[in-house]
Amino acid sequence: MFLRLATPFSKKLKLFIQGRKGLIKRIEEDFNNFYRDTSSLNKKVIWFHCSSVGEFEQARPVIEWFKQHKEDVKIVLTFFSPSGYELRKNYDKADWVYYLPMDSVSNARRFIKAINPQQVIFTKYDLWNNFICRADKNGSELYLISAIFRKKQSFFRWWGGFFRNMLKRFDIIFVQDSESVVNLSRIGIKKNVFIAGDTRFDRVARIAKESKNFEEIEKFAKKSFTVVAGSSWGPDEILLQDVMHRIAELRLIIAPHEIHKERIEKVEQTFKSLGVIKYSHLTEQLKAGKDIEELVKGCRVLIIDCIGILSALYKYGDFAYIGGGFGAGIHNTLEAAVYGCPIAFGPKYHKFKEAIDLISKRGAESVNNAEELYSVIDKCLKDEEYCHAKGNVCLNYTKGHIGATEIIVNKIA
Repeated sequence: MFLRLATPFSKKLKLFIQGRKGLIKRIEEDFNNFYRDTSSLNKKVIWFHCSSVGEFEQARPVIEWFKQHKEDVKIVLTFFSPSGYELRKNYDKADWVYYLPMDSVSNARRFIKAINPQQVIFTKYDLWNNFICRADKNGSELYLISAIFRKKQSFFRWWGGFFRNMLKRFDIIFVQDSESVVNLSRIGIKKNVFIAGDTRFDRVARIAKESKNFEEIEKFAKKSFTVVAGSSWGPDEILLQDVMHRIAELRLIIAPHEIHKERIEKVEQTFKSLGVIKYSHLTEQLKAGKDIEELVKGCRVLIIDCIGILSALYKYGDFAYIGGGFGAGIHNTLEAAVYGCPIAFGPKYHKFKEAIDLISKRGAESVNNAEELYSVIDKCLKDEEYCHAKGNVCLNYTKGHIGATEIIVNKIA
């Protein structure tokens, strides 16, 4: 009721509500047709659930392993968040992509009965009690992958019995680190807990290996010390603007977290005095036969106003800035680390193990203001050996954590 009342004030909430209208009925119809087909009799249905985009990147290597190695598998993929669903609703390795229906007893019963999954795989910590209980009663195998457990989470509080009971229903829990194993053992969950690591390392390694080349962006970045800023928000951009004014030889490739018209216009306005060009305009003019040197002349800032290419752009950077650290929390640092970029981000990073690790190893820096960001970038610019060493820390860290997907599929496939 509250969400429906709030819908007129939020585009995301509107998608959240509208995406679930008639959803259960549509799922039942889809699977009635599927199971009615005699060719489906020997097919195995696996349901993957992700909260949003970040969790999808963790589930993705496992999904793609199944699709590559198991011909009899059909994949159901659900998202809780509109951010995840809207971006990946056409993901071609899943046979069905849906919003997760609201977690009621009735919805869970109808959903599990309709899809009848042999295996259910939740990612990280987006757990929903009614769906977990119903899948367990259905006889489905329950797995949790890329999970990480900290002492302050609800599972470990005196009032957390409800949450602990959900965890106890899983057949296997794959965690990222030994601390998670210790924390789970404190609440009596000791069997069938395995340290597999984070499947995102496998994902970013594959992205780096298969990444597309962008000749126009390479030409924009060449001969300049270039910062690639990924998933930026307003507070991040204020810092970056300040640093750009202080260091005249810097160039910036910036990919805002949101790219709707008003947001891009605001980013343009922020960097206007530095010379700005949008990626969409750059590519349009190149198709029209314009010379790239002329197009970017006087432009120090390239705004990426499309989605889906950020992970390939870090290779053109000498330094990476990850957005979100002045808001809810930083975005994906591994996409930059895999290319050997020194990294900086804002102060809200403590929920992300890889960020903590990279700071402790001196590959990444947390900054609280423009002065601190300037200090880090200026030192990297002036001291090539220092910059290279920080980048190597990031690269070696990603290389050293590859292999979680193999550990998981060896247990469940």
